[in-house]
Amino acid sequence: MSVAQHENNKQHESNKRQENGEQQENGKPSVTLIGLGPMGLAMAGAYLDAGYAVTLWNRSPGRADDLVARGAVLAPDAAAAVAANELVVLSLTDYDAAFAVLAAAEAELAGRTVVNLSSDTPDRAREAARWLAERGAGHLTGGVQVPPSGIGRPESSTYYSGPAELFRRHLAALEVLTGADYRGDDPGLAQLYYQIQMDLFWTSLAAYLHATAVAEANGIPADAFLPYATSTAASLPGFLAFYAPRIAAGNHEGDVDRLTMGVASLEHVVHTVEASGVDGTLPRLLADTFRKAVEAGHGGSSVTSLVPLFKGE
Repeated sequence: MSVAQHENNKQHESNKRQENGEQQENGKPSVTLIGLGPMGLAMAGAYLDAGYAVTLWNRSPGRADDLVARGAVLAPDAAAAVAANELVVLSLTDYDAAFAVLAAAEAELAGRTVVNLSSDTPDRAREAARWLAERGAGHLTGGVQVPPSGIGRPESSTYYSGPAELFRRHLAALEVLTGADYRGDDPGLAQLYYQIQMDLFWTSLAAYLHATAVAEANGIPADAFLPYATSTAASLPGFLAFYAPRIAAGNHEGDVDRLTMGVASLEHVVHTVEASGVDGTLPRLLADTFRKAVEAGHGGSSVTSLVPLFKGE
């Protein structure tokens, strides 16, 4: 290959990266990352591992020391960090923190794409998208589905929503962090999918912890209870697969389970919990929910009849 051909190929690859939304810095794709909590640190490390030129900013600059030693650049302020690259990734506590950072960099936002991986509500995500659009910037909402240890793994996943063109343009950079699950144009959708997953996750984890407390109160150590807890958790996908099509069809027939049965079962749980000296608030709340549904005339219906009741229908 001639020198000219080699240079032409390099230029072609550079143009291709730019078409894909990857700004170049010294021949490397580049990104700005703001927020260096555990998740942000993992993301910055993943970009460095992938050969990106990384610009960082964090309110506590000392958190960037190890990353700077690896070649990242620490910007002096948020505005300089945003100005450094077209692609700006936020990993912050919530959208209040995101708005504070973006307001400080408002003069630099035009032409940037902000990938906001901070957690908040769907409405806040839509608000951020509008606010950035008014300042000439694009916004992709993200909802990361894994802890920091899952960053950099293609089998991990993040929900994204916002303009499809922006998602396609920056897909290569997004996939450095995790697999990318695009949910649609509405900027609120990624947060919606994320929050309903968190609804399921936290309530499920709380149930496990509560059951473990009851086990330990009766002399059963957590590690001895673990295989039984795991067995119950492993059965849940089968129940979900059975119930989901029935819920979608509006079929709450009590042919395989009934709310009256659920009330009786939960009362036994509450009595066992309280006799063990463990706080019964969690199962009692669920028993009361079932009981209200029975009192509303749904005793002979399936537990899935709670879905319309939860919605106020």
